[in-house]
Amino acid sequence: METTATKHYQALLDVHQTEEGIALIKEIFTRKLSQNLDLKRVTAPMIVQAGLGINDDLNGVEQPVNFTAKGIDSHRIEIVQSLAKWKRMTLWKHSIAEGKGIFTDMNALRPDETPDATHSIYVDQWDWEKTISKEMRTVDYFHQTVKSIYQAIQQTEAAVCQTFAPINPILPDRIHFIHTEELEKMYPLLTVKQREREVCKHFGAVCIEGIGYPLANGKPSDGRAPDYDDWSTLRPDGYRGLNGDILVWHPTLNDALELSSMGIRVDKTALELQLKLHDMEHRKELYFHKTLLEGKLPLSIGGGIGQSRLCMFLLRKAHIGEVQSSVWPKEIKDYCKLQGIPLL
Repeated sequence: METTATKHYQALLDVHQTEEGIALIKEIFTRKLSQNLDLKRVTAPMIVQAGLGINDDLNGVEQPVNFTAKGIDSHRIEIVQSLAKWKRMTLWKHSIAEGKGIFTDMNALRPDETPDATHSIYVDQWDWEKTISKEMRTVDYFHQTVKSIYQAIQQTEAAVCQTFAPINPILPDRIHFIHTEELEKMYPLLTVKQREREVCKHFGAVCIEGIGYPLANGKPSDGRAPDYDDWSTLRPDGYRGLNGDILVWHPTLNDALELSSMGIRVDKTALELQLKLHDMEHRKELYFHKTLLEGKLPLSIGGGIGQSRLCMFLLRKAHIGEVQSSVWPKEIKDYCKLQGIPLL
């Protein structure tokens, strides 16, 4: 897990200041996000019933933690991996009006995740979702929403810098939008991660769009499950997809850091196409998918913003374990101890 940063790393805040910083970030960002996107808080589940298609499949291959419980013998229970589809069901259940939405604190387990400096099997996010109209399913509206989230991040950075003198602002004034196909053309000899690093280092903050649809080489820039983000719709600019990831340049790691994955969600047409492309048309019989195909679920836009990732970035930390308490492989714990990285 060695990074350029950890060779000469020294935390700017001690463990007590770090805990104060985490609390400040969560308080400020929650308020700014809900104001900027017109969201109201709802209570999220940690467990859902298996077999309904409501739990998030992420890239379509990760297996959630599942178990049985006393008195609930007829079906298995799963710990959530994220709430992408649950949130859309909640918009429907609560009849949330167009242009308004919900957010929640999501705590999940992803046992197939490979732990490293920026990944943990424990995931905490601000998960959010908004009801939109057919006319709002556009690239312009997606961009507008990304800018609102980025503004909330900037506002939170300002509060952190004002509170903790060793931390200085580094975010650029604006976030730069670029499509995965543009990146492929710009850096044809680089890997996907190398492209992200180069463009993020240049601009400081980017939204990489169209993640999930195959590029010229026949492979997508990153995996996306077929049943939440719309990554297949043909846009007016000729590119595919109404989704994207928000990344910032993290000087402590000397690397790009993904803070958020989001997108306009699939409508009936996009769901059918994306299930076909992934050879997963059998999912049409699941409760979530059937409800969507019957036209009952509202059109929506939504995403997740990593709480520990944002804290790691704004507090200039070298490891996500400095801002969240989790379980780590022995080699990571030994390496962090050697490099003076204080895991919580």
